[in-house]
Amino acid sequence: MKYGILFSTFIVTVFLLTSLGLDAEVEIALEAELANVLQAPMVIADDELASDGKYVWMEGAPLTGGGDQGWVEFIINIPESGKYALWAHTFAWDGNSDSFWVTWQPADPNENAQVTKNTQYRWSIGTKNIWHWDRINHWLDGGTFDREWKFDKAGETILRIAVREDATKLDAVFVTSNTGAAAAGQANLRLPTDEDREIQVEGLAVDAKGKVTTTWGSLKKAYN
Repeated sequence: MKYGILFSTFIVTVFLLTSLGLDAEVEIALEAELANVLQAPMVIADDELASDGKYVWMEGAPLTGGGDQGWVEFIINIPESGKYALWAHTFAWDGNSDSFWVTWQPADPNENAQVTKNTQYRWSIGTKNIWHWDRINHWLDGGTFDREWKFDKAGETILRIAVREDATKLDAVFVTSNTGAAAAGQANLRLPTDEDREIQVEGLAVDAKGKVTTTWGSLKKAYN
Protein backbone atom coordinates (compact mmCIF):
# COMPACT_ATOMS: atom_id res chain seq x y z
CA MET A 1 0.00 0.00 0.00
CA LYS A 2 2.84 2.36 0.86
CA TYR A 3 4.44 1.88 -2.56
CA GLY A 4 1.09 2.33 -4.33
CA ILE A 5 0.61 5.68 -2.62
CA LEU A 6 4.23 6.61 -3.33
CA PHE A 7 3.93 5.76 -7.02
CA SER A 8 0.65 7.67 -7.30
CA THR A 9 2.26 10.68 -5.65
CA PHE A 10 5.17 10.43 -8.10
CA ILE A 11 2.82 10.37 -11.12
CA VAL A 12 0.81 13.33 -9.82
CA THR A 13 4.00 15.28 -9.08
CA VAL A 14 5.40 14.67 -12.57
CA PHE A 15 2.04 15.67 -14.09
CA LEU A 16 1.94 18.89 -12.10
CA LEU A 17 5.54 19.79 -12.89
CA THR A 18 4.96 19.17 -16.58
CA SER A 19 1.61 20.95 -16.81
CA LEU A 20 3.00 23.98 -15.01
CA GLY A 21 6.11 24.06 -17.18
CA LEU A 22 8.29 23.27 -14.18
CA ASP A 23 10.09 20.15 -15.35
CA ALA A 24 12.40 18.67 -12.74
CA GLU A 25 16.08 19.31 -13.31
CA VAL A 26 18.02 16.54 -14.99
CA GLU A 27 20.53 15.10 -12.50
CA ILE A 28 22.76 12.11 -13.26
CA ALA A 29 25.50 10.92 -10.87
CA LEU A 30 28.26 8.74 -12.35
CA GLU A 31 31.18 6.81 -10.83
CA ALA A 32 34.47 7.43 -12.64
CA GLU A 33 35.61 3.82 -12.23
CA LEU A 34 32.41 2.61 -13.94
CA ALA A 35 33.06 4.63 -17.11
CA ASN A 36 32.29 2.94 -20.42
CA VAL A 37 35.93 3.31 -21.49
CA LEU A 38 39.04 3.37 -19.29
CA GLN A 39 42.06 4.05 -21.49
CA ALA A 40 45.52 3.21 -20.14
CA PRO A 41 47.65 4.45 -18.52
CA MET A 42 44.68 5.82 -16.56
CA VAL A 43 43.84 3.21 -13.92
CA ILE A 44 41.46 2.54 -11.05
CA ALA A 45 42.85 3.06 -7.54
CA ASP A 46 41.56 2.68 -3.99
CA ASP A 47 40.86 5.39 -1.43
CA GLU A 48 38.44 4.89 1.44
CA LEU A 49 37.57 8.60 1.27
CA ALA A 50 36.48 8.41 -2.38
CA SER A 51 32.96 7.50 -3.48
CA ASP A 52 32.53 3.74 -3.06
CA GLY A 53 36.23 3.62 -2.16
CA LYS A 54 37.57 4.00 -5.72
CA TYR A 55 38.72 6.66 -8.20
CA VAL A 56 40.66 6.92 -11.49
CA TRP A 57 43.92 8.67 -12.33
CA MET A 58 47.17 8.50 -14.27
CA GLU A 59 49.24 7.35 -11.35
CA GLY A 60 52.49 9.02 -10.50
CA ALA A 61 53.98 12.03 -8.77
CA PRO A 62 52.67 15.47 -9.73
CA LEU A 63 55.38 16.66 -12.09
CA THR A 64 55.56 19.55 -14.54
CA GLY A 65 55.23 18.34 -18.13
CA GLY A 66 53.63 14.97 -17.39
CA GLY A 67 50.29 13.58 -18.50
CA ASP A 68 48.46 13.78 -21.85
CA GLN A 69 47.94 10.01 -21.90
CA GLY A 70 44.81 8.07 -21.05
CA TRP A 71 41.17 9.02 -20.54
CA VAL A 72 37.74 7.90 -19.40
CA GLU A 73 34.60 8.07 -21.54
CA PHE A 74 30.98 8.00 -20.44
CA ILE A 75 28.04 7.33 -22.76
CA ILE A 76 25.23 9.54 -21.48
CA ASN A 77 21.77 9.67 -23.01
CA ILE A 78 20.52 13.22 -22.51
CA PRO A 79 16.78 12.94 -21.83
CA GLU A 80 15.92 16.36 -23.26
CA SER A 81 17.46 19.14 -25.32
CA GLY A 82 18.88 22.16 -23.55
CA LYS A 83 21.92 23.37 -21.67
CA TYR A 84 23.92 21.29 -19.21
CA ALA A 85 26.75 21.76 -16.73
CA LEU A 86 29.22 19.23 -15.33
CA TRP A 87 30.64 18.99 -11.83
CA ALA A 88 33.28 16.51 -10.72
CA HIS A 89 34.42 15.15 -7.38
CA THR A 90 38.16 15.42 -7.67
CA PHE A 91 41.50 15.76 -5.89
CA ALA A 92 44.35 18.04 -6.97
CA TRP A 93 47.61 17.86 -5.04
CA ASP A 94 49.15 21.10 -6.29
CA GLY A 95 49.66 23.29 -9.36
CA ASN A 96 51.32 20.41 -11.21
CA SER A 97 48.33 18.07 -10.83
CA ASP A 98 45.22 20.20 -11.22
CA SER A 99 43.88 19.86 -14.76
CA PHE A 100 42.18 17.57 -17.29
CA TRP A 101 41.01 17.91 -20.89
CA VAL A 102 37.21 17.66 -21.30
CA THR A 103 35.12 17.23 -24.45
CA TRP A 104 31.44 16.37 -24.63
CA GLN A 105 30.18 15.37 -28.06
CA PRO A 106 28.21 16.33 -30.05
CA ALA A 107 28.17 19.78 -28.43
CA ASP A 108 31.98 19.73 -28.79
CA PRO A 109 33.64 18.51 -32.01
CA ASN A 110 35.34 15.14 -32.25
CA GLU A 111 38.73 16.61 -31.34
CA ASN A 112 41.60 15.01 -29.46
CA ALA A 113 42.47 17.81 -27.03
CA GLN A 114 45.54 15.91 -25.83
CA VAL A 115 46.96 16.44 -29.33
CA THR A 116 45.58 19.85 -30.28
CA LYS A 117 46.09 21.45 -26.83
CA ASN A 118 42.99 23.56 -27.48
CA THR A 119 42.43 25.65 -24.35
CA GLN A 120 38.66 25.60 -24.93
CA TYR A 121 38.74 22.08 -23.52
CA ARG A 122 41.24 22.65 -20.71
CA TRP A 123 39.74 22.29 -17.23
CA SER A 124 41.57 23.93 -14.33
CA ILE A 125 40.68 22.34 -10.98
CA GLY A 126 40.71 24.23 -7.72
CA THR A 127 43.86 23.01 -5.96
CA LYS A 128 42.85 21.37 -2.71
CA ASN A 129 44.56 18.53 -0.89
CA ILE A 130 41.17 16.94 -0.23
CA TRP A 131 38.33 15.46 -2.25
CA HIS A 132 36.04 18.28 -3.34
CA TRP A 133 33.48 19.29 -5.95
CA ASP A 134 34.64 21.45 -8.84
CA ARG A 135 32.59 22.75 -11.78
CA ILE A 136 34.21 21.90 -15.10
CA ASN A 137 35.39 25.08 -16.78
CA HIS A 138 37.34 26.63 -19.64
CA TRP A 139 40.85 27.47 -18.52
CA LEU A 140 41.62 30.03 -21.19
CA ASP A 141 44.67 32.22 -21.51
CA GLY A 142 42.48 35.18 -20.55
CA GLY A 143 40.91 33.62 -17.46
CA THR A 144 38.81 30.72 -16.20
CA PHE A 145 35.09 30.54 -16.99
CA ASP A 146 32.36 28.01 -16.14
CA ARG A 147 31.44 25.78 -19.06
CA GLU A 148 28.01 24.80 -20.27
CA TRP A 149 27.04 22.57 -23.18
CA LYS A 150 23.99 22.97 -25.42
CA PHE A 151 22.39 19.90 -26.99
CA ASP A 152 19.79 20.52 -29.69
CA LYS A 153 18.06 17.22 -29.12
CA ALA A 154 17.81 14.38 -26.67
CA GLY A 155 19.93 11.32 -27.26
CA GLU A 156 23.35 9.74 -26.89
CA THR A 157 26.34 11.89 -25.98
CA ILE A 158 29.96 10.98 -25.28
CA LEU A 159 31.80 12.66 -22.43
CA ARG A 160 35.59 12.27 -22.43
CA ILE A 161 37.73 13.38 -19.48
CA ALA A 162 41.36 13.02 -20.52
CA VAL A 163 44.59 13.25 -18.57
CA ARG A 164 46.49 16.53 -18.88
CA GLU A 165 48.70 16.26 -15.79
CA ASP A 166 49.84 13.18 -13.89
CA ALA A 167 48.35 12.48 -10.47
CA THR A 168 45.09 14.43 -10.91
CA LYS A 169 42.33 12.28 -9.42
CA LEU A 170 38.74 11.84 -10.64
CA ASP A 171 36.15 10.24 -8.38
CA ALA A 172 32.68 11.01 -9.73
CA VAL A 173 30.83 13.16 -12.28
CA PHE A 174 27.53 14.96 -11.78
CA VAL A 175 25.49 16.00 -14.83
CA THR A 176 22.89 18.71 -14.28
CA SER A 177 20.59 20.96 -16.28
CA ASN A 178 21.06 23.58 -13.56
CA THR A 179 23.63 25.71 -15.38
CA GLY A 180 23.11 28.76 -13.17
CA ALA A 181 24.73 27.30 -10.05
CA ALA A 182 28.16 28.88 -9.57
CA ALA A 183 28.87 27.34 -6.16
CA ALA A 184 28.74 23.70 -5.11
CA GLY A 185 26.10 24.45 -2.48
CA GLN A 186 23.70 25.70 -5.15
CA ALA A 187 23.84 22.71 -7.49
CA ASN A 188 22.18 19.92 -5.43
CA LEU A 189 25.33 17.84 -5.90
CA ARG A 190 25.56 14.28 -4.68
CA LEU A 191 27.94 11.38 -4.92
CA PRO A 192 26.54 8.30 -6.66
CA THR A 193 24.27 6.15 -4.50
CA ASP A 194 23.88 2.38 -4.76
CA GLU A 195 20.89 3.08 -6.98
CA ASP A 196 22.96 5.37 -9.24
CA ARG A 197 25.67 2.72 -9.52
CA GLU A 198 23.13 0.05 -10.40
CA ILE A 199 21.65 2.29 -13.09
CA GLN A 200 25.12 3.01 -14.49
CA VAL A 201 26.24 -0.65 -14.48
CA GLU A 202 23.02 -1.90 -16.06
CA GLY A 203 23.10 0.78 -18.72
CA LEU A 204 19.85 2.40 -17.65
CA ALA A 205 21.58 5.77 -17.37
CA VAL A 206 22.10 5.69 -21.15
CA ASP A 207 18.57 4.50 -21.92
CA ALA A 208 15.98 6.79 -23.48
CA LYS A 209 14.00 6.48 -20.24
CA GLY A 210 16.91 7.86 -18.22
CA LYS A 211 15.07 11.02 -17.24
CA VAL A 212 12.27 9.09 -15.56
CA THR A 213 14.79 6.87 -13.79
CA THR A 214 16.89 9.69 -12.39
CA THR A 215 13.93 11.93 -11.58
CA TRP A 216 12.21 9.04 -9.80
CA GLY A 217 15.29 8.63 -7.60
CA SER A 218 15.16 12.27 -6.57
CA LEU A 219 11.42 12.39 -6.00
CA LYS A 220 11.33 9.06 -4.16
CA LYS A 221 13.66 10.46 -1.48
CA ALA A 222 11.34 13.41 -0.99
CA TYR A 223 8.39 11.13 -0.17
CA ASN A 224 10.12 8.41 1.91
